[in-house]
Amino acid sequence: MPVESSQRVLSGRVAGFLAVVLVLLSAAWSLTVPRMLGLAFYAEQYIAIILGLSLAVAFLTLPADRRAKRSRVPWYDAVAAALALAVGIYMGVSYPDLVNLILMRPPEVFIPGAILLVLLLEATRRATGWALVLIVLVFVAYGLFGNYVPGRLAGRAQSVEKLASYLAFDSNGILGTPLAIAATVVIAFILFGNLLTATGGSKFFTDTALLGMGRFRGGSVKIAVVASALFGSISGSAVANVVATGVITIPMIKRDGFPAHKAGAVEAVASTGGQLLPPVMGAAAFLMAEFLQMSYASVALAALVPALLYYLALFIQADLEAGRMGIAPVPASEIPPARSVLTGWHFPLGFAVLIALLFSYNWLPERAAYLACLAIVATGLVLGYQGRRPSLRQIGNAFVQTGFGVVEIVLISASAGIVIGILAVTGLSFNLTYALVQIGGGNLFLLLFLSAVVSIILGMGLPTLGVYVLLAALVAPAMVEVGVNQVAAHLYVMYFGMMSMITPPVAVAAFAAAAIAGADAMRTGFAAVKFGWTAFIIPVLFVFSPSLLLIGPTQDVVSAVTTAVIGVWLVSIGMAGFLFRSLGPALRALFIAAGILSLIPSTMFPGAVWTDVIGVGLGFLLLAREYAGGRGERPAQAGAGAK
Repeated sequence: MPVESSQRVLSGRVAGFLAVVLVLLSAAWSLTVPRMLGLAFYAEQYIAIILGLSLAVAFLTLPADRRAKRSRVPWYDAVAAALALAVGIYMGVSYPDLVNLILMRPPEVFIPGAILLVLLLEATRRATGWALVLIVLVFVAYGLFGNYVPGRLAGRAQSVEKLASYLAFDSNGILGTPLAIAATVVIAFILFGNLLTATGGSKFFTDTALLGMGRFRGGSVKIAVVASALFGSISGSAVANVVATGVITIPMIKRDGFPAHKAGAVEAVASTGGQLLPPVMGAAAFLMAEFLQMSYASVALAALVPALLYYLALFIQADLEAGRMGIAPVPASEIPPARSVLTGWHFPLGFAVLIALLFSYNWLPERAAYLACLAIVATGLVLGYQGRRPSLRQIGNAFVQTGFGVVEIVLISASAGIVIGILAVTGLSFNLTYALVQIGGGNLFLLLFLSAVVSIILGMGLPTLGVYVLLAALVAPAMVEVGVNQVAAHLYVMYFGMMSMITPPVAVAAFAAAAIAGADAMRTGFAAVKFGWTAFIIPVLFVFSPSLLLIGPTQDVVSAVTTAVIGVWLVSIGMAGFLFRSLGPALRALFIAAGILSLIPSTMFPGAVWTDVIGVGLGFLLLAREYAGGRGERPAQAGAGAK
C-alpha cells in the first residue's frame, strides 16, 4: 500500500475512533454512569473533553481549503489535532483547580485559553466558512476595545489575558449552556436519527409518504413535503435535509412537470420547516428550554401549532399548484405495496417511546433519546424492514457517523459561547437591549420589524443552532423588555432566523435545492419565500396573541387555531391562484385579504373578533362562488390529474 494511502487509512481510523469515543462519553454522561460508579465531576470537565475530541476530529477530517478534497492529513493538521486534544484533556482534568484562578490570569490559565480560542476559530472556519468566524471576531474585538465604541453601545474593555481566561474557563463562556446542550442532548438525538437510518427507518418513512401521497395529484410534491418534514424534524440542519431528501424528491417533482425552480423551492421550504417542527427543532428547542428555564415539553407544545400551520400552507399550495398545472399522481409502478411498507410498523415505536418519556414522564431529553435509540435498535435487529435486518457493522457505523456529524454543531455552540461570554463580561447585552428598545421608541410594530431584519441578516449563512443562540442573546431580550411573552419572543427570532435559509440574497437551503434542481438560485429563493409565506406572518400574530402558542384560556386557543387554519387555507388559495379553476388578480387579492383577516386572533386587540367574522364570512362566500361557478371549468388536463 502506498505511504499516502496508508496515512489516509490511519488518520481515518484515528478520527473514527475519536468520533466513537465522543459519542460514548456523551452517552455515559447523559446516563449518569460516573455517578453510578461513585465518581463526581464538574459538568465543565466533561464538556471540555468533548470539545477537545471534536476539535481533534475536525482537524483530522476537514482540510484547510474547504473546497479541496482531503487525500491525506498534513503534519500541521496532525499537530493541531494533538494539541486540541491535549488542551481539552488538560482543561477537563485541571478545571477544579484552575477555575478559581481566572481573575488572577496565571499562564496555566490564559495560555491554554488562548490556544483553545485560536484552534476553535480555525476549526469553525473549516466547518462552516467565514461568516460565523467573522461575527465572533467582531465580538472579540469589542471585548478588547469596547471602550472606544461611542454612545450607548460602549463596553468594558478587557485585557487579552483576562478575556482568554474568562472565555475558556468560565461557565458563561465557551463551556456554557450552548456547548453543554450540544454535548448531551444534540448528540443523543443525532444518534437517534442515524440509528433510524441504519435500521431502515428513514426508508420506511419515505415509503410511507410515497404510499400515502403518491396516488393523489401532485403526489411527488406532497411526498417531498411529508418526507422532508419527518426527516427535517430530527436532522438538525436545513441544508443537510435538502441534500438528503432532495436528491430523491426534486428529480421526481421535475419529472412530473413542475418547473425546476419550484421543485427546488418546495424542497427548500419543507426542509427548513423541519427546524421549526417538534420533536427536535434543529436542537434549538432544547437551548430555548434552558434559556427560558422551562421544560422542553412546554417549548415543543408552544411551537407545535405554528409549525403545523407552516406545513399546512405548504401542503395546500403544493396541491393547488399541481391542480393548476395538471400534475398527475405518481405512477402506480413506483408506489411500494402496502404489505411491504407495513413490515416497518415498529419504527414509530421509537418515536412513541421518546414522546411518552418526554411528555408523560418528564424525562430529560437526552435520556429519553437514548432509550428511544435502544427501542429502534432492538426492534430493527429483531424485525428488520422489508426482509432486511441491519448488521452490527451498520449499527457501529451509526456511532461513527454521529461523532462526525456532531463536530460542526459542537464547534458552532462553542463559538456561540464566545459571543455570550463577551456579551456578559462587557455589558453589551444590556446596552444592546436598551438601544433596541430606544430605537423602537415603545412602538412594538417598529421593534418587531427591526428584530425581524436583524434576525434575517444575522441568520444569513449561519447554521440553525448558531442563528438561534445569537438571536436569543441579542434580540429576544429587547422584545421581552417591552412586554412580549418570553416564549413568543424566542420563537419569533427563531422563525425569522430560520427564514434566512430561504430568503435571498443568502438563502443557503434554497440555493442548495437550486443546485440539485439545476435551477436559477435567486429565482428558487424568491419562489421559496412565496411557498413559505406563513413563517413571515404567523410569528407576528403569536407575539400579539400567544393563543397560537397554546397559551391562554381554552376558548381563546380553540378560536385562534380554528380561524388560523381557515386563514391559512384562504391565503394559500390566493397565493397559488387556483381552486377549481385559475383565479384572476382580483379574486386572488380577495382570498388573501379574507385569509389575513381570519388569521388575526380574536384576542390580538379589542374588537379583533370582528376581523375573524368578516374574514371567515368573506372566505366562505368566495369558496361558495368558486364551487358553484368553477367546478365545470377546470382544464381537462388538471381534472385528469386530480384525485
